[in-house]
Amino acid sequence: MTTAKQPRTPLRRVIMASLIGTTIEWYDFFLYGSAAALVFNRLFFPDYDPLTGTLLAFATYALGFVARPVGGVVFGHYGDRIGRKRLLMLSLILMGVATVLIGLLPTYNQIGVWAPIALIALRLVQGFAVGGEWGGAVLMAAEHGGAARRGFYASWPQAGVPAGSLLAAGVLALMAGVQSEEDFLEWGWRVPFILSALLVVVGFYIRNRVTESPMFEQALDEAEAPPKAPALEVFRERPRALLLGAGLRIGENISYYILTVFSLTYLVDVAAESRSLALNALLIGAAVQFFAIPLFALLSDRIGRRLVYAFGGFGLAAWAFVMFPLLGSGDNASIVLALVVGLVLHGAMYGPQAAFITELFPTRIRYSGVSLAYQLTAIVGGSLAPIIALALYQQYGSATPVAIYVAVACAVSGLSGLLARETRGVELAEVR
Repeated sequence: MTTAKQPRTPLRRVIMASLIGTTIEWYDFFLYGSAAALVFNRLFFPDYDPLTGTLLAFATYALGFVARPVGGVVFGHYGDRIGRKRLLMLSLILMGVATVLIGLLPTYNQIGVWAPIALIALRLVQGFAVGGEWGGAVLMAAEHGGAARRGFYASWPQAGVPAGSLLAAGVLALMAGVQSEEDFLEWGWRVPFILSALLVVVGFYIRNRVTESPMFEQALDEAEAPPKAPALEVFRERPRALLLGAGLRIGENISYYILTVFSLTYLVDVAAESRSLALNALLIGAAVQFFAIPLFALLSDRIGRRLVYAFGGFGLAAWAFVMFPLLGSGDNASIVLALVVGLVLHGAMYGPQAAFITELFPTRIRYSGVSLAYQLTAIVGGSLAPIIALALYQQYGSATPVAIYVAVACAVSGLSGLLARETRGVELAEVR
């Protein structure tokens, strides 16, 4: 099968397109998580006490993660058959439309039970879209770049995740800072969601200027036909890679949503800190992590994926027991330190992760493989992490069980990093 090829896009533009597109999509996804922690409990579940309302808001938040593997399968299927680029464009549009509609939703007081039902439906669309986003964005960067610095190249879509979190928390912090609490709850929270429309237009333009992955085109030329069911072939041919990917992901995924979502609830509803302080602390942590991710990825290109990943996993497992006392200390600097160190250690896992997982699968089923390895864990990882953490705190009245939960998950990821085969420098075309 022969494909018409366009001139190859400069690598710098590919990386920039992956970073900006991923930032926009994760801005939309994290905006929901921040709003669930700060706003949705009052507007969509007003008949419950604050912690129970937040628990219900987190339940709708979790549904987005349930839809992510479905998006990973569907987008991976077509991404392995017709190309990475078109699927990335579609995921961006779906995410943007769903996010804008959330910003326009009537509240429970206006339309009753239909408000949380509509919120759930739009959250499912968000999850479906982001489920297909990660694999495509990572592969566009990894498959355009060379083996020697693949960890660094593939880390930039990863850096788009804290950038999206930074943007979401920043816009919410700005709105909360310049408005009274009444105005913020009345209409201010809607503005960041509606702004997504402008961001999607920018992201669509930038991504449209990038050509298809040259490695995908070469694979199509060399194969008799694209795989009919790429996801099934992944399960049949690469079960160990999927299991390893799940191990690498579980602690990284759980810890991230404890750091970026549950921490907001813990600071505001438990430690009685202001929304502005909680959001600003998260802003600082996300800003530092944005730079930590490519630096750790670059380190993994030099000393190997395994050691860097294990450092992040075991380091964050230990830090979990320090973090919550700092968050509850009442000292602003200690609160910032808790989140900054936690997110930097998380970056030691997240930086090498894209290349690490990419290097486990051959080109013809790589989109499906990386999407499944990345997204399946989200169902029991990030989706449930804030809910489990909040339930543990309600049950025991202490953050220590939450720290144990995070530590065990991160230790699993650290151990998975040590058990994995070192893939630094491998040529993707040689992965069969």
